[in-house]
Amino acid sequence: MGAEKMLYLLSDVLIEHGIKYGRDKFYNLLGEHGLLIKRKGRSKRTTNSNHFYRKYPNLIRDLELNSSGRLWVSDITYIRTALGFVYLSLITDAYSKKIVGWCLWPDLTSEGALNALKMAVQGEGVKKKELIHHSDRGIQYCCNDYVNYLNGCEINISMTENGDPYENAIAERVNGILKVEYGLEETFKDYLSANEAVKLAVYKYNNKRPHASCDYMTPVEAHSHKGELKKRWKKKELKSADNFIEMQS
Repeated sequence: MGAEKMLYLLSDVLIEHGIKYGRDKFYNLLGEHGLLIKRKGRSKRTTNSNHFYRKYPNLIRDLELNSSGRLWVSDITYIRTALGFVYLSLITDAYSKKIVGWCLWPDLTSEGALNALKMAVQGEGVKKKELIHHSDRGIQYCCNDYVNYLNGCEINISMTENGDPYENAIAERVNGILKVEYGLEETFKDYLSANEAVKLAVYKYNNKRPHASCDYMTPVEAHSHKGELKKRWKKKELKSADNFIEMQS
């Protein structure tokens, strides 16, 4: 995980041993031992928005969330195996950052995304007409099967409008965390080994990782809260961070 989260989890141990470490000093210590997370190159494209299906407007600009179950964000990312790419569909609750649905699928057809959505609905339930599903304009989210399932559950449909990744920033961020912090950027032997790795990564992410955007609660802890969650991060620049990812969420 990122340096600040690790320092937060180690704070009691450091105090117990009389060790004083600030953020920058701890960051430099990790850098000296090669333990910072390196930026990766460009990723494989998983979004095809050049299709004839209806594209929906963005409903979440300036949306304020005070509980879970009001906004789910979705995205698809690739996982490498020795036999080729497989594709991970994720549904994340935007309030708690909890992954509520996921599916690893051998191709980019809509089945993987739909399976992830069904897991989320079955596991979380739906506040009808109050829940928004937000995604990019990829064909998997615009196709008839996916849209009909959302409509059948009375889930409002929202999509990015300008091709700007910041319009779906939470979903993009979760993809990056799972890959960079929990090992999903590796090349796995086959689909089964990749699926087991995803299952473990999702469990650790939901249950073990404190989020600065959720008052340093884990997603599972934040999921049951109500009201505004305190953000423990602020924009900053670190001299040694030029070649590394800054973990804010």
